[in-house]
Amino acid sequence: MNRTIRNSVMAATLLSVAACGSFGRKLEDIQLAGESNIGLCPNAFVLADADRMIEFNGEPNLRHVAWSAEIVDVRTSCRYAADRPIQASVEIDFAVGRGPAAEGQMKDIPYFVAVTRKNKALIAKAEYAVPVRVKGDVATVRFTEDIKRITIPRKDSDLSGGNFEIAVGLGLTKKQVIFNRSGQSLKFPTL
Repeated sequence: MNRTIRNSVMAATLLSVAACGSFGRKLEDIQLAGESNIGLCPNAFVLADADRMIEFNGEPNLRHVAWSAEIVDVRTSCRYAADRPIQASVEIDFAVGRGPAAEGQMKDIPYFVAVTRKNKALIAKAEYAVPVRVKGDVATVRFTEDIKRITIPRKDSDLSGGNFEIAVGLGLTKKQVIFNRSGQSLKFPTL
């Protein structure tokens, strides 16, 4: 099998997210329930330049802020034993604010979850968008997104979850990344 096809197949299987498991998956969960992890879970973290987003409707100042979003926290848990793949889940806490220049009460907030080898190359990445509604006089909302199934195959039973990382971040435009890297801050105290 050529390298491109093999890498595509590997990427497709590495980050499989499912709302509910099949019978086979449930049987595997029952088998894992009695066994301890043989090592650490992958470290989960928020990518520094993708931790916050400010969307302006006009010049970049407080009066023109349409929407802001921030990833407040990320947590992970996992299960694996013997030579089975790592079954990880990630909880991501968001704070989203509607600014004075927002049009409407709804906003899709894009974000991503990526699996990497520790301090090495990207293995797989999935992109999501969560619809957020900020109603009435409420300026901000907080919520948690739960990604239930992240499957990370292991080469053999000696490869632990500590060899992998799960990075999360907001899906930003090039302008938003430049703004974040500029050191400018329009963070709101209530976020």
